[in-house]
Amino acid sequence: MNSTPQESMIRHSKRLVVKVGSALVTNAGLGLDHQALTGWAEQIARLRNDGREVVLVSSGAIAEGMQRLGWTQRPHALHELQAAAAVGQMGLVQVYESCFRGHGLLAAQILLTHEDLADRKRYLNARSTLRTLLGLGAIPVINENDTVAIDEIRFGDNDTLAALVTNLIEADALIILTDQQGLYSADPRKDPAATLVSDGIAGDPWLETIAGSTGSAIARGGMLTKITAAKRAARSGAHTVIASGREPEVLLRLAGGEKLGTQLLAGEGTVAARKQWLADHLQVRGQLTLDDGAVKALTVDGKSLLPVGVTAASGAFERGEVVSCLDGSGREIARGLVNYSYGETCRILRTPSNQIEARLGYVDESELIHRDNLVLL
Repeated sequence: MNSTPQESMIRHSKRLVVKVGSALVTNAGLGLDHQALTGWAEQIARLRNDGREVVLVSSGAIAEGMQRLGWTQRPHALHELQAAAAVGQMGLVQVYESCFRGHGLLAAQILLTHEDLADRKRYLNARSTLRTLLGLGAIPVINENDTVAIDEIRFGDNDTLAALVTNLIEADALIILTDQQGLYSADPRKDPAATLVSDGIAGDPWLETIAGSTGSAIARGGMLTKITAAKRAARSGAHTVIASGREPEVLLRLAGGEKLGTQLLAGEGTVAARKQWLADHLQVRGQLTLDDGAVKALTVDGKSLLPVGVTAASGAFERGEVVSCLDGSGREIARGLVNYSYGETCRILRTPSNQIEARLGYVDESELIHRDNLVLL
């Protein structure tokens, strides 16, 4: 992709994921902003006519439900959040369907939980369905299935969901529309000297240090979740733009080459689809702390993780679940599918592979994590 500092990286992107946040969809919590939704539908219709494929990830169900129920503050009880989502989802999808139909487009509702993408078969089914819908010219409208999601299986925010969908369909770019112009060097609501960060590399630790983590009273995600989403999207080679959803015709201007907001370029390398799934779609169930030799074996030599190189373990993980691999300073360097449970792992820590059977009375695998089931972060 030939993108320059003066040109939007979206100009050459053919498959896009567009995420709009609750504050935009609901006009800062005052109910669905029909004018805004109509405007995005019109822009997406024009992008479709230009030969681009677009998936829309939209927040707003809980916020719309709160408005319909007369609630002024976001509830904390899970059953109340689920009820608000059930009420609000009706209004949200109704408006989108009407808006897209006005442009001769079919809208398709897809509700996902983390569990849907953690299960390999359901993950592949979701990918197949989305690709089929795009091939049919439909506009998939995706939201988290808040009516059934529980804390253990929540994405946590739709920025994360949008990034995972970007990986899922191998989109060229992720556009995150928010109520701010982009990422600033400091919180512009508190620091008048804050400046817009117009360019960056997704995954740069400096971006996370300046992003902060404060969301609004309506939305769950803050700027930090958007920076993290860009890092996730970059694993499949997708670039990310964080821009204001209140800019007139923002999607069309980006697609036309105008540079808006914060552009975060993906790095040089991409991660194979299965390893993206390992890194982002499965929930981490435990942690392994590695010695320096094991860290080098993984990061430099591309080898499997052996129990002899593990100094400590934590978590209640079972065989086949995902665990984080940490270096001596506590920095996560990799994730992978572990071959032994937490209890078994504790018994074979610092143990050469040829002594596993002596410790356990049996041996399943000589590696704690095979390199084929491990992804570097």
